[in-house]
Amino acid sequence: MKRRIVKCLSVFVLLVIFIVCAGILFPENTVITTESENVVSERILVPCGNSVGIQMDVKGALVVGTTQDCDAQIGDMIIRVNNQRVNSPEEVAEIVSESEQTVKVEAVRDGDRIQYALTPYYDEGSSEYKLGLWIKEKIAGIGTLTFYDPRTDRFVALGHGIYEPETGTLLEVEEGKLLNTNVDQVKVGKKGEPGEIGGTIYNFEHPLGNVIKNTEFGVFCTANDDGEININNPMVMATPRQVKKGDAYILTTVDGTRVERFDIKITRVRHQRSATSKSMEFQVTDERLLAISGGIVQGMSGSPIIQNDRLVGAVTHVMVNDPTRGYGIFIVNMLEGMEQKTKGNT
Repeated sequence: MKRRIVKCLSVFVLLVIFIVCAGILFPENTVITTESENVVSERILVPCGNSVGIQMDVKGALVVGTTQDCDAQIGDMIIRVNNQRVNSPEEVAEIVSESEQTVKVEAVRDGDRIQYALTPYYDEGSSEYKLGLWIKEKIAGIGTLTFYDPRTDRFVALGHGIYEPETGTLLEVEEGKLLNTNVDQVKVGKKGEPGEIGGTIYNFEHPLGNVIKNTEFGVFCTANDDGEININNPMVMATPRQVKKGDAYILTTVDGTRVERFDIKITRVRHQRSATSKSMEFQVTDERLLAISGGIVQGMSGSPIIQNDRLVGAVTHVMVNDPTRGYGIFIVNMLEGMEQKTKGNT
């Protein structure tokens, strides 16, 4: 009997010691679960869904075509001619006209700086010396604003980068504007023929923000204080592991400036080792959106995807052979794009 009592007392003492140590090691307010770790690190963002115009000047002069056999290639970004910095076709033409002889060209090709020489020819029609290159400096289009980040006071849009359509070159930003857009038409998407949102860009003198970076995972812009975007509905950002197959919805604009909610179903979630703009696949289930646009159309890129009251991603692409289906990117990857050094950005 004594041995049993001693044994019980020993167990009791050990239990008391354990409780005391637990109180020291794990204070009252400490919760040691994975979920609590998520709560501590949660990021608050404001989903948008507004249709916006993006007007962008690129750094340098982008070659989009050549009229003669030379070392220049489509996609070259000319940044210097005869050691002089150039930011436009006009600046290139001015240097060429003054030299009237072989010029040294420095360009960026596939992220690498290269040099070559070009010999101008005399164009009798314009009475000017030319290099025989088609050069572009500006690009503009319509997309969708994904979210506002109150921590950095930035807008993020598109979910993918802006590329020169003829060359597939990711463009480096010299300067640009994020502008208000009024959607006035929607071209219905069909199998093999993507639809498109059409709109009128307005209020050029008072942009919503300025474009500061163009990455493969989105376009980043400053936010102007007097902008017309509603940033009063914050939401927690989901981690990739919190994104599940099942019901969700997107926010987008298909009429005027009104942001609307449309139902989708996430059908596949991809957890790759490296970031991608096709992190998930989804199906449009909203009958009204199917009637208006046939599903996902060009101009909806950037539409925020929301599931279980969390901002999980953004629309990036439509499946060409089935406009009711599309791809999305994890919101985490869009945020990481702000810190990432990508080709074409320095």
